[in-house]
Amino acid sequence: MSLQATVSKQVQKAVHELYQANLETVEFQATRKEFAGDITIVVFPMLRVIKGNPVQIGEAIGSYLVDNVKDVKAFNVVKGFLNIEIEDSYYIAFFNAVKDNSTFGFVLPSVEGKSVMVEYSSPNTNKPLHLGHVRNNLLGYSVSEIIKASGKKVYKTQIINDRGIHICKSMLAWKRYGNNETPESTGLKGDKLVGNYYVKFDQEYKKEIEALKAEGKTEDKAKKEAPILIEAQQMLLAWEAGDEETVTLWKTMNQWVYKGFDVTYKNLGVDFDCLYYESETYLLGKEFVDQGLKTGVFFKKEDGSVWCDLTEDGLDEKIVLRSDGTAVYMTQDIGTAIQRIKDYPDVGGMVYTVGNEQDYHFSVLFLILKKLGFDWAKNLFHLSYGMVDLPSGKMKSREGTVVDADDLVAEMATTAGEISEELGKLDGYSQDEKNELFSTIGLGALKYYILKVDPKKRILFDPKESIDFQGNTGPFIQYTYARIQSILRKANLEAEGLVTDFAYELHDKEKALLKQLQVFPEVIQNAATQHSPALLANYTYDLVKDFNSFYQNVPIVLGNDDPQSQVFRVQLSNMVAQTIKNAFGLLGINVPERM
Repeated sequence: MSLQATVSKQVQKAVHELYQANLETVEFQATRKEFAGDITIVVFPMLRVIKGNPVQIGEAIGSYLVDNVKDVKAFNVVKGFLNIEIEDSYYIAFFNAVKDNSTFGFVLPSVEGKSVMVEYSSPNTNKPLHLGHVRNNLLGYSVSEIIKASGKKVYKTQIINDRGIHICKSMLAWKRYGNNETPESTGLKGDKLVGNYYVKFDQEYKKEIEALKAEGKTEDKAKKEAPILIEAQQMLLAWEAGDEETVTLWKTMNQWVYKGFDVTYKNLGVDFDCLYYESETYLLGKEFVDQGLKTGVFFKKEDGSVWCDLTEDGLDEKIVLRSDGTAVYMTQDIGTAIQRIKDYPDVGGMVYTVGNEQDYHFSVLFLILKKLGFDWAKNLFHLSYGMVDLPSGKMKSREGTVVDADDLVAEMATTAGEISEELGKLDGYSQDEKNELFSTIGLGALKYYILKVDPKKRILFDPKESIDFQGNTGPFIQYTYARIQSILRKANLEAEGLVTDFAYELHDKEKALLKQLQVFPEVIQNAATQHSPALLANYTYDLVKDFNSFYQNVPIVLGNDDPQSQVFRVQLSNMVAQTIKNAFGLLGINVPERM
């Protein structure tokens, strides 16, 4: 049982014995630095069930805790806040119990527990992944790892949007202007080659619009009547009809893109357990529309289209089948969700990592699935996130001004290299070791900068600012980890397995570190429940700040003549490093052994 849970139980007991009242919950907060104490109980909410002066109530409960809880050594009351001081022996016992546990804070999944499926990435196959996809992938991957560490089995998945007018635009432009070039003949990654033709289509389309406007057509009419667009629409119809030539080209160009995506995913350090393709799922869901019509979940309009009336739920009417019988995205998403549960019967919930422009879509999807009677629909979550901007402005893929994910990763490594060289701490590194270090720092900077922000917030991403070796950045935390590794190498103590004496008196800086380490399991659980890697990122920064304060104020080995405190402080440093490594691992960030 955690310290907070133990104290909470005793406070409730105290209130019952002293005031014959029942206290449902106890409110805690961190003790302010100017007061003595390790944990603070807020007395004011107790006034709902206890009549009296909050200071006197605090004094009475404090005395009760000192008399009845062996780990409570003293207390003080400031207005309505009861500050509790905990015995050093409590923290030392905690440390001795966990210091050799390299997976402290992680919970193994139970065999009978339900799994969670997390969807992320889900790109279109007409262009390379860009900065927006980077946030999506980093969030989805990290949330998957955090949920896994919280004690659930996780499947990582994506649905690849491999059909539709967007891919036909790239196909048509390649057919017209490509001269049969391939990724091999051009030396380009396949996704970049196909993306170039998406841009080319847009350029030609704009030219045709201008030409039609010059002939007197309105802009709207010119956009609809541009020959290149009409030809792309015909190509989509040919694909849907199974035209052999069109399908062959579609398969070829998509394969180029998949190979390119695989390289990007590897560069980003993300992976998937199973893949779904829109070309295989777009017909799913129709049978459930028929089922919903029979049960009254859906209704048919005069033109034959099928709708779901959600007005009583505060939403509007939503179409699920067009009048010509063709499906819409909602139908496909209904079918795909149901198919995933059929494919993975142990899945009891799903997380969809999709930008906040789709908030309404997922509200509707989840509600429809509940109305269709699927019990697991109550465990669906939309991991909604804000857009990513650069100081130079917003990204547009049609115009070719998109910030390419591969280029961004490469640029981050280059910037990390330039800054590291300036700092001049690379003596004895081979060029290969330098390149690996720059990649670790650059990618760590990118991931941390994005993941430390609450997913719902929009991000202005500044590459230079993210690689600062000071402040709340990935490189600052990586540098602290490397510093600890250096301490451990120099200490060279046979410290493993030794138990610190319970009579050992903790320095304030040691105690601060132990308190921060103790909440790591709770942070993982909260980050999993809230689907927020930001909680874990900022926890790690706080831990690192506490360690640096400890390092600057307390002699670890050099200048320390007490063998027991040497051993304890080296062990404590080692546990901090392990926790940094584990926390960063859940964010998908590597830590270098030296920097």
